[in-house]
Amino acid sequence: MNAPAPSSSRAPVLEVFSSVQGEGAFVGEAQVFVRLAGCPLRCGWCDTPGSWLVRETPARISGTDGEREEEPWASPFQVLTWILATEPREPRTISLTGGEPLLWPGFVRGLARVKGPRRLHLETAGAHPESLASVLDGVDHVSLDLKLPDDLREPVPVEVEGPEGEQPWGEATPASASDWELARRRCLTLVADHDACGKLIVAGGRAAREFLPLLEDVARLAPNLPVVLQPVTPTAGVGAPDQDLLTELLEDARDLGLAARVVPQVHKALGIP
Repeated sequence: MNAPAPSSSRAPVLEVFSSVQGEGAFVGEAQVFVRLAGCPLRCGWCDTPGSWLVRETPARISGTDGEREEEPWASPFQVLTWILATEPREPRTISLTGGEPLLWPGFVRGLARVKGPRRLHLETAGAHPESLASVLDGVDHVSLDLKLPDDLREPVPVEVEGPEGEQPWGEATPASASDWELARRRCLTLVADHDACGKLIVAGGRAAREFLPLLEDVARLAPNLPVVLQPVTPTAGVGAPDQDLLTELLEDARDLGLAARVVPQVHKALGIP
């Protein structure tokens, strides 16, 4: 298989806004969110399906002086100016989310170079380990999803070309349980010694034993990685897990020597973006 072509430093931006981090290891922290468009995954419980496709709709910038629209294809420096307009006071940590930001590693590296004193946090599904490897030195924290393959429908390639020929990173997306196992293990190896957390998404109707291979991979490959068990907020017909499932998963993680805790989607509970 040929290596993916180098990605452009520009990426399609959906929105930039300030809010409170609702997930992961930094839950409750004031951050600026940069949401990129484009994701090949089709998670059954996805709460941002509007980010799957790259459209020509303008980027929404929610600045301190009101909301405005901008051209969606933007350079890291352009996005930094939007971040500056969004921060209410002191510089905030930047949460780079999506979609899947690792479709645009050139942009991630560019934003890391121009961001100034801010921390840069990457939220990723963990489907593209070679892209992760290419940006890891530039990001301060990685929030790595740990997904059950059975929660994922067949991936849909993001086939788009920007106004200056920009295209997504060409790394293949996992399509089978064995593909996901390889990608997960590679990503865990990469973040084992990095500032990171693993976010295990837990939907209702599952058994704890289904998640055990994921937890065992963490214990073997990244034993110091904090694990956040995130119950799904009911969406698109997918229900939340019950207390028994969460308790059993928490104890399974503890039995493996992992630092694990249960954190719901706090922003959903608060009714904020």
